[in-house]
Amino acid sequence: AVCGASSANQTTMTVSWIEGRNDMLISAGKNNNARIWTFDYAQRKLTPHDISLGKERRNFISCKSSIDTNTVWLGTTSGDVFAVNIEAKMLKASGPVNRKKNLFGRGIISMIKTEKFMPGHIVIGAGDGHVAMINCSTMKVVRKLKVKGGASSLALNAAGDHFFVGTTTGMTYLVALEDFDYELRSTCNYNAINDISFPAGYSELFATCSNDIRIWNAKERDELLRIEVPNLKCLCVYIAPDGKSIVTGWEDGKIRAFKPKSGKLIFCINDAHRDGVTGISMTSDSKRIISGGAQGNVRIWKVTRQTQSMVASMKQHKGKVNSVQVDETDNYCVTAADDGSCIIWDLNQYNRDSCLFATTQFRSAVYHPDQSQILTTGTDRKITFWDVVKSSEIRIIESSKEDINCLSISADGEWFISGGNDMVLRLWGYDDGEVHFVGKGHSGHITSCMFSPDQKYMVTVGSEGAIFMWKTPEECLPN
Repeated sequence: AVCGASSANQTTMTVSWIEGRNDMLISAGKNNNARIWTFDYAQRKLTPHDISLGKERRNFISCKSSIDTNTVWLGTTSGDVFAVNIEAKMLKASGPVNRKKNLFGRGIISMIKTEKFMPGHIVIGAGDGHVAMINCSTMKVVRKLKVKGGASSLALNAAGDHFFVGTTTGMTYLVALEDFDYELRSTCNYNAINDISFPAGYSELFATCSNDIRIWNAKERDELLRIEVPNLKCLCVYIAPDGKSIVTGWEDGKIRAFKPKSGKLIFCINDAHRDGVTGISMTSDSKRIISGGAQGNVRIWKVTRQTQSMVASMKQHKGKVNSVQVDETDNYCVTAADDGSCIIWDLNQYNRDSCLFATTQFRSAVYHPDQSQILTTGTDRKITFWDVVKSSEIRIIESSKEDINCLSISADGEWFISGGNDMVLRLWGYDDGEVHFVGKGHSGHITSCMFSPDQKYMVTVGSEGAIFMWKTPEECLPN
């Protein structure tokens, strides 16, 4: 073991090896905490050397070193960069010059040094999204750009003429060093994803909702469209069966419908539910919306492009409605709620047809394709098969050691999938009730799962913001 001193009396925010050295590293942090450490392998000691910064007072959050120029650059929370001489362990310059013109908000959080192409420069990334190239000799800004989100990560490509920028909003840009021309290479969600929806009978794309709504190309894994409502979270999404609108429920209690190609708002139903719209579905003719709310209300809306009117409001749930699904006849729908009940509603008489009770908080309820059974799951970690006509339990399966959040049944009715807080996707045989395949990869709770309409793949989304596409095993494909 190598024994040494504590890193500093103040909090250390960044630690890095000195480039090209395996016996020297730097640590830096709050209140001028900046040290260069040297290893003495013979004496088995680690010795700190404080860096002299004169009268300057800063909090450091990033660093980058260059053995060629004998320099360490330290990024600060105030948006400037300190250049430190490694041998002398003293501040030799700071920048960028002309701070009023070159303000970098939220600190310098990432840095790289140019190598083969345009040597003698560093590239900095700021928390406000600015990316700038600085001349190491003059500390002047040569060029800059701004990306969406904080520039949390920078990396040169193999050729050294471009670099990648990773942002706090889940985007990756490729930037040319020569002129800072850039292109968006990839995107992903950076917050929990709440729901998935496929167009009826079409598997080439799907929609997800989080802080925004995104349409994804299933083959290319590319983002096709993004719809944002500032400072609001989308809780549920449903692509209309006619494909002409994307209907969504939001935490402000409004139902918003958007055009699927342009993302333009078609209509907005104000005050649809208090405390948020938590579940949504539509009839097959796309003329009625069935929505569930955080307070347990289930409401039916008649919608056209010009008018949206509430047809009925049904209040029998005493807890949040977590899922809504309409059957194939458009005469009934089933809702699952936190109060331990799943209610089958008559969409013509606007009343309760039957009710399923269990000691759990129901998270999901789905119809079997032949409409004879309903599958439910929830916080009791069980999957229950129900007879629709008798409203009675047929079979109960112990599924997981954690809460189960979602279910989806294949189009042929032979298989179903489940996902939950244990971060595992399970593929079940519907008739035998046995797990045939398991998928692991999520690092957060699985919040929603769905078979593609052609049954060739499955999509899961999680609380960590990840979207996983799983190939359906050959033996599970329809004949």
